[in-house]
Amino acid sequence: MIPWLEIDTPFPDVANALTEEQGAAGLLAAGADLSAARLLDAYRHGIFPWFSEGQPILWWSTNPRMVLMTEDFKLSDSLRKTIKKRALDIRWEIKFDSAFEAVMHACAAPRRDGTGTWISEDIIAGYCALHLAGYAHSSEVWLDGQLVGGAYGVCIGRMFYGESMFARVTDASKIAMAYLVYFLRANGVGMIDCQQETAHLASLGARPISRDNFIQKIELAVTLPGITKWKPVSINV
Repeated sequence: MIPWLEIDTPFPDVANALTEEQGAAGLLAAGADLSAARLLDAYRHGIFPWFSEGQPILWWSTNPRMVLMTEDFKLSDSLRKTIKKRALDIRWEIKFDSAFEAVMHACAAPRRDGTGTWISEDIIAGYCALHLAGYAHSSEVWLDGQLVGGAYGVCIGRMFYGESMFARVTDASKIAMAYLVYFLRANGVGMIDCQQETAHLASLGARPISRDNFIQKIELAVTLPGITKWKPVSINV
């Protein structure tokens, strides 16, 4: 059993999250709301929402936790060549925070295999509120004035929590991710939370760490001054 949260109920300790043996590894609680205050409290404590349409709000704190240390980001030779080529083509632009909601809707769109995503209208509303409050940000790839790729997440202090990405043309999501990582690294963000382990994230340099280690790292990072100017930096290719 997991606790049901009312609007004013605090989160339980993440050590109480279910284990793999209990059938839902990392599941911590259900209920409450997706207000900006609740979401910020969650992220500060290493907790994130993840649930499907028709389910109650489910809160998770996985163990181990997949993270990308920004200094470990792997820029493949092929992606490096792509970025260099795009940088010389005026039809391509990299922007931050110019179309946050559009990025979220694109991430929520059904995948090519026909599957949907967990990004519901309630999730979009909650994170757009975080964006307006200055805590949620998007990295965007534009071609001929059209949004063709992007990624978004939450930044508290000097800690970034990655959420989702999309691509409408080849490598657009990877390009958005690369510019985001280089920007974060230049601004003193040492770690990006990737939440769950996947082969794709591992190929970019992400690795799992224990939840205790993760919590220890974010406790300091979230107290540091936040980034005030979100503007892409150049990638030296």
